[in-house]
Parts: sequence; C-alpha cells; structure tokens
Amino acid sequence: MKTVLILGAAGQISSYLIPALLQQTDFNLKLYARNANNRIKVTDPSRETIIDGDFNDKDTLNQAMDGVDAVYLNEMRDLDSVKNIVAAMDANHVRQFIGATVLGIEDEVKGAFGQWNTSMIESSITKRIKTAKVIKNSDLTYTLLRLAWLYNKDGNTNYELTDSDQPFGGTQVTRQAVAQLIVNILQDESRKYARKSLGVNEPNTNWDKPSFY
Repeated sequence: MKTVLILGAAGQISSYLIPALLQQTDFNLKLYARNANNRIKVTDPSRETIIDGDFNDKDTLNQAMDGVDAVYLNEMRDLDSVKNIVAAMDANHVRQFIGATVLGIEDEVKGAFGQWNTSMIESSITKRIKTAKVIKNSDLTYTLLRLAWLYNKDGNTNYELTDSDQPFGGTQVTRQAVAQLIVNILQDESRKYARKSLGVNEPNTNWDKPSFY
C-alpha cells in the first residue's frame, strides 16, 4: 500500500486531490501544511495523518518523509523550500516527486497567449525556472506539471498533456482535472511520467487568454 505525502495540503488543488485519492485508491495520505489542524478536515482517520509544519522546518519535513513512497508539492515558488524538500527526500530515500508549477518556464507558450501570460506572471515564471532546475538536476523520479491558468468546475476533469519540446496546448485547466492527473500519475506503474516536465491544459482552449479574463 502506497503512502503519499501531500505538501501544501491546504491548497486548492490539494482540496480536490485528497478526496480523489481517498475514493479512487487505497493509498495512505500524509497531509502537510502550516496550521494544518485548523485548515484541513480529516474524513478518514485510518488513512489520513495531519502534519503541522512549513517547508523550512527541516526536522518536521524529515520526519514527514518517513515511510513515504511519493511526494506531491502543491506550490514551487520558493527556492529554499524546494531545496529542503529534495534534501529530505534524499535523506529518506523517497524517489517519486510530483510538483505543480506554472506554464512559461520553458519558453513554451507561443503567440498572443504567450505574450499575455508573460505580462501577467513574469516574476512568477522567473522564480519557478529556478525551482524547476533544482528538481531536474536531482536524481528524483520527478514529474513537473506546467499548469495552464486554473479555475474550478465540478465534473470537468478533462486535460491534455504536452512534452517539453512541444508548444503549450491551451490557456486554462480546472483544478479538478489537475487533481485527476495527479491520481493517474500516482497509480501508473509504467514509468511513462518519470523524469518528465508536462504542460497541462484543457482541450480546445487554445485562445489568446483564458475564458475568465
């Protein structure tokens, strides 16, 4: 039985990922967040463990990695945090890493949408280029998710993927779809997602900007 550590478990994607994992798998979940006890409601105490901590708390992070098979990181903004997470994974021999980051970190978003995207989140892209490099230079079995602009829509779990050498495919994707993709990656045993940086978007959304802007 796999144990998954969700870092940033109080985040919006995590709020869809946790119930999806509980419903679709038999995995045990470690839910790591700041003020976690106040922000996360456990629905299955036999499978969910709450851990209160932040990513700069190296001792708590190391303890959280004990017995873990895979790690999902909900946010890749902070360079020191990502370095701490990689170090804790290495120290505890945890190999599988899934990280949510933003589109544009590989100069893969072209045309009018690419220009709009850069104008909106250029500083975010710059930070996440650095954190992605840390992951790519590690020996982890990583999957980086370069996410299109996020929104919520119950029942919409449609996504399509592009590789690093392909232009990004669309402008938006639901958090529900991202959560389902993470479930699929965690369940996959073929290693087709291993050491990949994947663009993630909703099909048929190749516009100049997301529909909600």
